[in-house]
Amino acid sequence: MTSRLIALLLLAPLGAVAQEIETPPPMTTVVVPVVGRVLGANDIHWRTEVELRNDQRSEVNVVLTMPATPDANFVMLPMDPGAALSIGDVAAALGVENGLSPLVVQTNARRSVSIRATAYGSRGNELIAPEPIAVNYGSSYFPTRTLPNLSFSADFRTNIGLANLGDKTADFTLALQRIAGRNLAVTRIAIQPNSLWHMSIQSAFPLITEGEHFSVVVETSASQTYVYASVIHNPTNTARFVEAIAGAPAAAAQ
Repeated sequence: MTSRLIALLLLAPLGAVAQEIETPPPMTTVVVPVVGRVLGANDIHWRTEVELRNDQRSEVNVVLTMPATPDANFVMLPMDPGAALSIGDVAAALGVENGLSPLVVQTNARRSVSIRATAYGSRGNELIAPEPIAVNYGSSYFPTRTLPNLSFSADFRTNIGLANLGDKTADFTLALQRIAGRNLAVTRIAIQPNSLWHMSIQSAFPLITEGEHFSVVVETSASQTYVYASVIHNPTNTARFVEAIAGAPAAAAQ
């Protein structure tokens, strides 16, 4: 059997042998938890700018998708070594007129291109200060994650985002805490595959009217999930992106 295989390889054209042996390049996936193009409270138009930089020594192809917006296109971008690209409104570039979604960035290399994402708002000629969005270069999954330092009052409003990029429904349990380990309210939310739930904190906890310095502890067994929050200052409309912290806050000693 071995000698027959060697004979076949010797008889085959070199190009055919190389084609058989050649393996496709690896695909590296990075997720920006949320990007979009929406009209928010106080008539603020929110958009997301994404900057890509290929700091590798070879050309790469980068594919952008917004899986939670089913009508979105995908974009494939070839990038030369050292090339940089800025997309001022990434949702519009993908054909999304109105909607939010995680942004999936795939690079056909062992390492992703560098990514920077920034949310910014505008109202007429007024520009709102931009806010960086944390990028997940590796898996951010942890069974329990915490969104700290949240506020909802006359001065601040808070939105929470739960994204499920898996192929099955993801069940989330959310616990609102002011003191670590002591739940003020608990709610459960089911998120369909390739979906994003982005709502005000009062939508999850309608009986809590206002407060500051809250935390939301999020639990789920679904691995392809992403959790974030944004706290917006109502008088200025400036936003603060809140990245989830792995684990639950340590309970105070009794």
